[in-house]
Amino acid sequence: MTKELGITVKKSSDFSDWYTQCVLKSGIVDYSPSKGFIILRPYGYAIWEIIKDILDNELKNTGHKNGFLPVLIPESLLTKEKDHFDGFMPEVFWVTRSGNSELGEKLAVRPTSETLAYSLFSKWISSYRDLPLKLNFWNSALRAEIKSTKPLIRNSEFLWQEGHTAHTDEIEADEEVKLILGLYKKLIEDYLAIPTISGLKSDKEKFVGAKYTTCLESLMADGKVLQMATSHHLGQNFSKPFEIKFLDKDTNEHFAWQTSWGISWRIIGALIMVHGDDKGLILPPKISPTQVIIVPIYKDESKEIVKQKACDLENKLRAHNIRAFTDDRDEFTSGWKFNEWEMKGVPLRANIGLRDMKENQVELIRRDTKERFYVKEGELVNKVLIILEKIQSNMFDSAKNQLQSNTRTAASLAELLSILDATGGFVASSWCGKRICEDLVKEKTTADIRIVPFDAKEKVSACIACGNQDTIQVYFGRAY
Repeated sequence: MTKELGITVKKSSDFSDWYTQCVLKSGIVDYSPSKGFIILRPYGYAIWEIIKDILDNELKNTGHKNGFLPVLIPESLLTKEKDHFDGFMPEVFWVTRSGNSELGEKLAVRPTSETLAYSLFSKWISSYRDLPLKLNFWNSALRAEIKSTKPLIRNSEFLWQEGHTAHTDEIEADEEVKLILGLYKKLIEDYLAIPTISGLKSDKEKFVGAKYTTCLESLMADGKVLQMATSHHLGQNFSKPFEIKFLDKDTNEHFAWQTSWGISWRIIGALIMVHGDDKGLILPPKISPTQVIIVPIYKDESKEIVKQKACDLENKLRAHNIRAFTDDRDEFTSGWKFNEWEMKGVPLRANIGLRDMKENQVELIRRDTKERFYVKEGELVNKVLIILEKIQSNMFDSAKNQLQSNTRTAASLAELLSILDATGGFVASSWCGKRICEDLVKEKTTADIRIVPFDAKEKVSACIACGNQDTIQVYFGRAY
């Protein structure tokens, strides 16, 4: 399949195959010899690096520091917080041997780092002067996703960042949870151009071991929902078993209040699913490794002069911090290059040929709208900056319109099922707050409570499962 040129299926007819072709043929990922694992190729890693740099700067500006944790965790640490351990147990990879020798204690390959980090927090924290402790780790995590995999969305190993903090009181931890969710929302909406719905997870869906979980949810083009980011208030659920205590100003010893939070490379998968079309990717300019691809169009006799002009244009754009690149490969035709860069989702293409040089102009083609127009060379930089900004805004507005038009309301279980089967999307319905009703809806519709909005409406209608009138409005959806 990957040897065929271009995307061979329509997004609307076979979304799953379309997505797989997009991530493989665009050079984002490739499959690993080990089932459930993928390889992030340079183009995909370049996108991740841009995202990483944006978020890393935001975290450092808000007082967080980066560290490094090993990938192996002793079983005894995982079992210190029983609920947490039990929740991850089915997904854990275990190391039981070293060479030819059996290990005295099994080692878990990191599914997440709470237990490892907090065993160290108890050593590092002794006084209120040591708080707040706000650490972030850029690493990978491993969870045994082997049966139902999807590149970037569900794999046995994934790149992510995980933050872990400790605070003197509950209010400060609350503020940290909100701060981080706000940073994530800014990243996803302002840079990835993907609208989100923010709120709380139900107790059933919250992070194992958390007091509560806040999250951001987004809608994919096939009507399924994707969890984009989470920020958890851990309360003292970890500080007590791990004895993370500090001597406060009142000379008494107290347990710390903690948070953890993370975002993974699945947001790259979301980028593709939300914005892509039948030709391939469409990348928002702010996170595209190449914002402008310059294609010189020439015949043999004009090759050198046109190539030089293309190089001059690239340098001019780069001088204004525009990520421009010239594709001057002789072994491919201009048409072949157009199709390749279209598939890779570069926001703007600039064509330059001998005729354009004589007219002192450059042809520009937008990837999002396919609109093409000519600009004078002297106006190129300003025009490109304006167009890139318009593309970024247009992509967010289009995605927001899709989200709004695919968010509906259901007053009964039958109506919820009908909407999900017909269109998918988010469905707002009333829920009484009982786990038994949440489970019933899941059983009948295969949909989860994706989010309880922060501003959830109360007593809009009766619970769709039991008819109780004491309800809040939540969003149901079928998710990846």
